[in-house]
Amino acid sequence: MSVRIKRIYEPAEASDGKRVLVDRVWPRGLSKEQTALDLWMKDIAPSSALRAWFGHVPERFAEFRRKYEDELAGQDAQALLRQLRQWSDEGAVTLLYGAKDELHNQAVVLLQQLERPE
Repeated sequence: MSVRIKRIYEPAEASDGKRVLVDRVWPRGLSKEQTALDLWMKDIAPSSALRAWFGHVPERFAEFRRKYEDELAGQDAQALLRQLRQWSDEGAVTLLYGAKDELHNQAVVLLQQLERPE
C-alpha cells in the first residue's frame, strides 16, 4: 500500500499518483485546474459540526481524532476507505488537505486508518 498526505497548496508531482482531496470545503484561492485532482472525496472528511468544533486547535486533536474515527466507522465511510485501499494497492495515492498544520488534520487520521489492517 502506498498512501501519503500532502497540503493541496504544494505543487503536484508525478509521484503523487492518484490525488484525492479529503476536505469537506474547497481550498481557498485554488481553481480546479490548479489542484490537478483526480477526485474530491468530501464525504470522507469530518462532518461540518466536528470541523467547527475542532477549529484546528492542536490541544483538541486527540479528542478530534476519537470523534472522527467514530465517524469513519460508519458504513458510507467504510466504503470510501475500501476504495482508497484498493487504489493504493494499484499504485500511489496522495491524500490532500488544506490545513496549515501538517500534524493536526484529518488526513493524518485517515492515513493511520488506511495503514491499519482491515
